[in-house]
Formats: sequence, structure tokens, C-alpha cells
Amino acid sequence: MQYLLVAINAKYIHSNLGIYSLKAYVRRMGDVPKASIEICEYTINHSPERILADIYRKKPEMIGFSCYIWNIELVKGLLADLPKLLPEVKIWLGGPEASYDGEAILKEFPEVSGVMTGEGEETFCRLVQFYEAASGTGDLEEIPGILYRRPEGRGEIRRTAPGELLDLSRLPFPYEEWTEEQWQEFSHRIFYYESSRGCPFSCSYCLSSIDKSVRFRELRLVKRELQIFLDHKVSQVKFVDRTFNCNKSYAMAVWEYLDKHDNGITNFHFEIGADLLDEEAVALLGRMRPGLIQLEIGVQTTNPDTIREIRRSMDLEKVARMTAMMRAGGNIHQHLDLIAGLPLEDMESFRRSFDQVYQMRPNQLQLGFLKVLKGSYMEEQREAYQLRFTSRPPYEVLSTRWLSYEDVMRLKEIEEMVEIHYNSGQFCETLRYLETLFPRPIQIFEAMADWYGKRGLSDVGHSRQARYEILFEWIKEQLPQEEANLQDTLTVDVYLRENAKSRPAFARDLSGYKEIFRRFYREEEEKHSFLKGYDGYDSRQLERMTHIEVLQDGRMLLFDYQNREPLSHNASVFELSAQPDGRERMGGHGFLYCH
Repeated sequence: MQYLLVAINAKYIHSNLGIYSLKAYVRRMGDVPKASIEICEYTINHSPERILADIYRKKPEMIGFSCYIWNIELVKGLLADLPKLLPEVKIWLGGPEASYDGEAILKEFPEVSGVMTGEGEETFCRLVQFYEAASGTGDLEEIPGILYRRPEGRGEIRRTAPGELLDLSRLPFPYEEWTEEQWQEFSHRIFYYESSRGCPFSCSYCLSSIDKSVRFRELRLVKRELQIFLDHKVSQVKFVDRTFNCNKSYAMAVWEYLDKHDNGITNFHFEIGADLLDEEAVALLGRMRPGLIQLEIGVQTTNPDTIREIRRSMDLEKVARMTAMMRAGGNIHQHLDLIAGLPLEDMESFRRSFDQVYQMRPNQLQLGFLKVLKGSYMEEQREAYQLRFTSRPPYEVLSTRWLSYEDVMRLKEIEEMVEIHYNSGQFCETLRYLETLFPRPIQIFEAMADWYGKRGLSDVGHSRQARYEILFEWIKEQLPQEEANLQDTLTVDVYLRENAKSRPAFARDLSGYKEIFRRFYREEEEKHSFLKGYDGYDSRQLERMTHIEVLQDGRMLLFDYQNREPLSHNASVFELSAQPDGRERMGGHGFLYCH
């Protein structure tokens, strides 16, 4: 038979680990050499018509869809139309959006054959074996972990016993049989990888809390497979382990291997509990190449009552201490998460959470909104918490007993300002100065949100240059007494990121400095006192490849774009001064402050 595994991802750079693992497992364990298994990945930006036509052309006899909150509506549209074109095809669903609502989906779509309700590798393998041996006839009741529609009995829906949890070390490496062409095709996409399943914690909003028995893949296999990624020099590997460092010795072994075998290119992303780190782990992380490791840390809230209510365990003081130690090292990208809409957290409580996490200075501060997932304890408590959430995926919170819909809309506005001005990394100098002018960090973004709303600027696409111009207009109106200082910080922010071809309208006129600049570059061509790595370039080329900015106090800053800060990718900056060696870097590490 012809089998087609379909994934519809949120973005092109993403890939679906699940379907690759299913295929690899059948190839290794299934003993079904005649089964043809093909994988197709699309994104939610592809039109349903294109996906439908593509599937039809392949003429599969069985289709498996991987169902998540971001794609279930698109999948349902395909479920309605595919049987009209391929009336004999067997359609099976898997993934969380099907697993926890399988019976309802089977009733809604009578042409769907069944749903895989647990871990999919063994279940899918048994299904392939069933179809290969029986040509799709007989009963499926011997296959554990499925909801299925009996061929006879008027389509009666039956549920089999749950499948046993798998030994992760028996699972084949999903990418083991890839050709060099496949590796090249994926060179700039994210590879997903798992070294464990389950989570030791019981956070009420998360489905991982259902499986509390954490299982680990043997370290020898993990190291061998990580080396495959390293050898192919892939861009990023993202571990899907829910709390990667819940076992310290295991996490340390993986990190030590990556440190010793770093290829200088590949980045590895981990979700961790910062309060599970200690000085030894931070010291190990601190000696790694900048950009080798990226950490996602789910703080979610700093309200102790909320932390207890959501069944979460967290030492907030230790989180702050460990993140500060890593930030001081300057080599680890930290992504900290907050969730709006949790129980017992009202608007003021969330504002306090925001301020406290902001003060931890993450590279990214993700202001997310509660998703009330099917099968989670949070969903069970929806009436007690007066949870109102969208009827369609992603089931995002609209209001709670403590947070009104007006509050949620307000936080959405703040989220937009955080994304534009903080997470973009394009306004770091300006934000640092603004922090001295506002009593609390969140008030900066509240003030920006008010102005954006008043001017009708929200939900409108603006170029990066336009964002700077918009912010300067806000400064002139809201903070006129600080206009000169913020004119400097904004100009510095512009040139930190790139050697802008067109000078911002708000930047000072530097025409009177042209001869000074030319004299500097003529001297630099001969001596290379400031610029390193520019041998062979003449003064005119040096002037085009770098930038000099003059601030209101007369200081001159030289922006070096050949040598960038490894995490933010901002230019290295020197202050042109009369120091004995004629060379002075800005900031403690040779770069201006950024987050």
C-alpha cells in the first residue's frame, strides 16, 4: 500500500519530528518491505486547495495527519474534501488535537477511519502491518492505543486499551537514513530532537504533566545522533524535552559533549528550569561559544499564590540568580516566558510579574496568553476559574475571574510594543535610557501602546526605519525635555544594527564633520589603530564599511560592522578618544549595552 504522513507546520523553518519518527520506526521495526511511506510537510500559509491537490496527485491508500492547535482547522477542511476525491482512502489522525477529542472528530467526520491516541511509533507500525497483511479488512481491536470505526456495525466507534510507554532507546534516529540531498534541503530549517519524554512537574496548563514518568534515551545514542547534526553543520537543533535539565547529570553530559565537539555553526535550543541549575552547570555553560546554546525558561508568573495554584514548583530567587550569572557571561541567549490569564493573577499582579522578569534582562521576553488545552487540568477548572476562551484553536483566554476581557486586550497592546521595541533588539540603547525616566518597566510599554492606539498605528506593517521615526515622534510629544538625549540613543540604535544607507530624519547633521572623518580614515588606512581585520582596504572603502556618529556632547563613536556582538549581532563600537593607545571600546565587553 501507499502511505502518506502529512504535517502542516506553523512556519516553513519548522519541521515535524513526529512523522519522521513514525516512518523511521516502521522501517526499522515493521518488517513490511513492500509498504511505501512518503512524508509531506506544508505550512499553515499554504492554501487548502494546493494541499488538497498535492495529496490527490500522490494517490495514497492511507493518510496520517499530525494534528495540533495551529493546524487542526485546516486539517478539518481537508477531512471534509479528501473522501470526495479519494473515496477508498484510509484516513488516520494523531497528535494532541486529535488524541483528546477523538470520538467527537470521528462523529463529525464519518469518513475518518480512526485516531491514534498515545505515542504513535508502535501504533502506526501495527497499523501498517495490519493493512499490509489484511488489505484493510478485519478488526483493529488487537492494536492498542487507537479509537477506530468498525467496518461493520454501522460505523460503531471503539477504543482499544492504551499502548505501553515506549523505551526511547529502541526508537531509531528519525533522520538516520537521510540522503545528503535531504540534509542540504533542511540546512536552514530547525531540526527537532528529543532525548526524553514526560515531565516530572504537574503544571495545570500543560499536557506534559499527564505523563509524569520521565524516560531518557541512552546517552551513547544521544551523543552519536548529536554528532550527526554537527557533522552536517545544521543551523539549529531544538530539543523538545519538556524540562531538559530535570536530571542534572544527564544534562551536564549532553552540554559537555556539545562544548567539546562544537562545530562553530550549529545552535542548540533547550527548555529548562533555571532554578534546577547550579553554579557548576552555569560555569559549564559560561565557557561555551557565544550562540552555541539557547535557553528557554518558562517563568510564567512571579505571583506565589498563582504558582501554587497551577501546581508549579519554582524557586524564583534562584531563577533570578542563575539567569543573572548566565547574563554576566554574555554568551547564552536567554528566552524567558510569561503567561497572562493564569488563576489568581489580576492585572496588577501580572504587571508585577512583567517588571520582575524584565529586570532579569532576557534576550527575549515572551508575553504569552493562556491556552486552555483539551485534556489539561486547567480545562477541568474552567468553571471554577470562570475561564472564557476562544471556541476555536488555539483556545486562547478571553477573560478569567481575575482578568477582564478589557485587561486581556490591554495586555495584547503591551505585547505588541514588547515585540517591536524589546524582542526585536533594535531599541536597546533607547530602552535603557527610558528605564531611567519611568517608575516601572511596564509603564514604558503602556505609554507606547497608548500612543500607538491614539495614532492608529497598531496592526499596521511598518518598516524598521519607520519604527524609529514613529518612536521619535512619540518622544517629541511625550518626553520633549529628553528629546536631545533620546535623539542620540535612537541614532545609536539605528547604526548598531546596520550601516544605514539613508540617514534617519531625526539624526543630527554631520556635514560639518566630513573633513574630520576623512582625515581619520586616511590615518586609519596607514596605522589600523582602531579597525582590526580591514587590511588591504583604502580610506574610502573603510569609510563605506564603517560609520562614525557624533553625539550631542561631542563624543565620536566608531561602528565596526566586521566585528559584531555574537548574540545580538550588533556592531562593535569604539569611542574615538585621546587615550594613550588611541583606542577605547565602549562598554565592558567592547559593545554597547543591549538587554
